[in-house]
Amino acid sequence: MTRDLHERKEMQNFTIGKYPIGAESPPLIIAEIGQAHDGSLGTAHAFIDAVADIGVEAIKFQTHIADSESTLDEAFRVHFSRQDATRYDYWRRMEFSEEEWRGLAEHAREKGLLFMSSAFSVEAVRILAAIGMPVWKIGSGEFKSLDLMEAMAVTGAPFLLSTGMCSYADVEERVAWFRKKGINFALMQCTSKYPVQYQEVGLNVLEEYRARFHCPVGLSDHSGAIYPGLAALSMGANLLEVHVTFDKRLFGPDVASSVTLEDLQILREARDAFWIMHTHPVNKDVLAEDHSKMCALFTKSIAPVRDLPAGTVLQADMLTVKKPGTGIPPENKEDILGRRLKRDVTSMRLLSWSDIE
Repeated sequence: MTRDLHERKEMQNFTIGKYPIGAESPPLIIAEIGQAHDGSLGTAHAFIDAVADIGVEAIKFQTHIADSESTLDEAFRVHFSRQDATRYDYWRRMEFSEEEWRGLAEHAREKGLLFMSSAFSVEAVRILAAIGMPVWKIGSGEFKSLDLMEAMAVTGAPFLLSTGMCSYADVEERVAWFRKKGINFALMQCTSKYPVQYQEVGLNVLEEYRARFHCPVGLSDHSGAIYPGLAALSMGANLLEVHVTFDKRLFGPDVASSVTLEDLQILREARDAFWIMHTHPVNKDVLAEDHSKMCALFTKSIAPVRDLPAGTVLQADMLTVKKPGTGIPPENKEDILGRRLKRDVTSMRLLSWSDIE
């Protein structure tokens, strides 16, 4: 990790459900489904089963209510749909009822997953609060939506703020608001491009946030590849959120920005491996002692280059070095030159001190 122990202990840690978030805990991985279900409740449930099988901690959806958040004036970010005449129509097609959201939450919890959903209206906050949100995720486009955040703050749950559309001044303003409210929070570096190119991922921002705000930090990635997530995990990110799709050939506005379930498996395995390595520093002297037997196998000792009879006076051209390192060390060569052999020796065995007068 790139920060020292003192800095890590200064971090303002908190928990999401049963999972501690901070420098002393493994990074939390959030599988963002978003709109990948394309309005199908069955597909949304299928994502829960698939994500649970991979073993990450959390699954996240987005709760859109067209009448509460949108109008006919809202333009498509990308006009991808042949089915929806307007962006408003698309949000209508993405809606689930309160009971359907409750069913998704119950299914996720039965599978051992943290159920999360981003709210995009006060009505969505009401529905999700009734279900029980362990944490509130503020999407990049909602960082100015104080009506949403005020409604969320009442619940006392922590916040994850994606900062894709924020300046540093915007982030400072939101952090001040969180602290005034006594809200635990983490900052998620995010670049609001779909997909984002590697040169704009902004891994450096993770450390800048940690240094400025002493809070847990994470990456909300839209690259559609595993590499930004792997890099963030190797740097010690506390959270990683990635969009997930069943297949890159599926329909939807976020498919190009999503990883596959197989990719998610790699990220989860990498997280676990990185955490073991980060939390098990090694002492080279102890390792060297542990490897003493192995060292003998790989190092070399003095051996005759040919069979030599007893009485031979040892000369440099009679000697070489061969494995293993259990005989006379090469650094003792000068000590045996000019000395006489007590017995016949073979080139197939190491020379020993007992062979020499």
